Amino acid sequence: MTAGNGPAHGAQGAASPDLRARHRAVLPDWLTLLYERPIELTHGEGRHVWDADGNRYLDFFGGILTTMTAHALPEVTKAVAEQAGRILHTSTLYLSRPMVDLAERIAGLSGIPDARVFFTTSGTEANDTALLLATAYRRSNQILAMRNSYHGRSFSAVGVTGNAGWSPTGLSPLQTLYVHGGVRTRGPYAGLSDAAYIDACVADLEDLLGQTAGVAALIAEPVQGVGGFTAPPDGLYAAFREVLDRHGILWISDEVQTGWGRTGDHFWGWQAHAGNGPPDLLTFAKGIGNGMSVGGVVARAEVMNCLTANSISTFGGSPVTMAAGLANLTYLLEHDLQGNARRVGGLLIERLRAVAAGLGIVREVRGRGLMIGVELVGPGTDRPSPQAANLVVEAARERGLLVGKGGLSGAALRVAPPLSLTVEEAEAGAGILAEALRAAERQLTSG
Repeated sequence: MTAGNGPAHGAQGAASPDLRARHRAVLPDWLTLLYERPIELTHGEGRHVWDADGNRYLDFFGGILTTMTAHALPEVTKAVAEQAGRILHTSTLYLSRPMVDLAERIAGLSGIPDARVFFTTSGTEANDTALLLATAYRRSNQILAMRNSYHGRSFSAVGVTGNAGWSPTGLSPLQTLYVHGGVRTRGPYAGLSDAAYIDACVADLEDLLGQTAGVAALIAEPVQGVGGFTAPPDGLYAAFREVLDRHGILWISDEVQTGWGRTGDHFWGWQAHAGNGPPDLLTFAKGIGNGMSVGGVVARAEVMNCLTANSISTFGGSPVTMAAGLANLTYLLEHDLQGNARRVGGLLIERLRAVAAGLGIVREVRGRGLMIGVELVGPGTDRPSPQAANLVVEAARERGLLVGKGGLSGAALRVAPPLSLTVEEAEAGAGILAEALRAAERQLTSG
């Protein structure tokens, strides 16, 4: 098939052997590449990308939930080009109009009263900063985190990550205690009703706090990203907040993957748990830059201003990335991409659940908006199957669809297209994923 219609079934779509060999020679062995034959993506437009062989793919992963609006969005590329033509870099030592403009917009949208915004270059750095603020404010290095969580690759972020597959060391500057609640359909409370589940998790939290003193903060993803798009019942973190407030413990909502309307129902993931108010700190990254390196922290002024030492950011708040973020956020709001995520995402989840109903390797289709997880198991079992996930990811690529993987065992598909996804593209992607799932099931059952 032509580049305009996607790769033919069985097309390799792989980067040249020379480029792969060069990659292996100079980059770390632990730097993950998707696919047995990794592909080199050269350009994109809308919800599609092309590889070096000219094959076109429908992108249902968006550079790990980073291409939030669309590839090569004219409004963003124009803003970047215009700002780059004026000045590329200044640092936070100088006043920056683009940084103030974007900070004002984000502070107003955050829901946090008297909000202050600090910009970073990534979600990892944003979470690292939030942990610094919380521990300094509370004068404690004790952190509560959720089981199955992921918060980045820095030394401190790895120290609060509850997923062994993404935690290469047990050393940490923090003392981390892990709480139940992030995974609804597995674990000791899976069989309970939502209300009973929340009660059990709150009781676990109370018990844990009874054995500690002076915890600084709870950090939690409203929907666990790398964990496979798992989520608790709505209201869990509101119930946690009631307990945390009694102890003076801060709540950090990690919105690196859930922010900006991706879940459809809410602009921020924490809003599904808003019964006791907003978080004390909110971290963001990925989608706001639409591919540019933008991250940040929003916090109550009292918390943000608690640092007593000097600090700057050389690259956080760069004029070019701020211009990109402002243009991207403006486009998202003016085109109601949150509403589109709710409508088209609901259709996509419905289609995938219909497909899954006839397949033995699909345990669960979960998620909300355009943040959808498909958990895979061995045929006829309840055991997570990373092999099934690998087979489906490869089969989807062969048919012209890019999806990601995640989950504690690496057995969940991660489906997260740009928020401008059309109904037609959702239908096409669901059809390709259905074929890939059936092909993987046939291979597993026949082998």
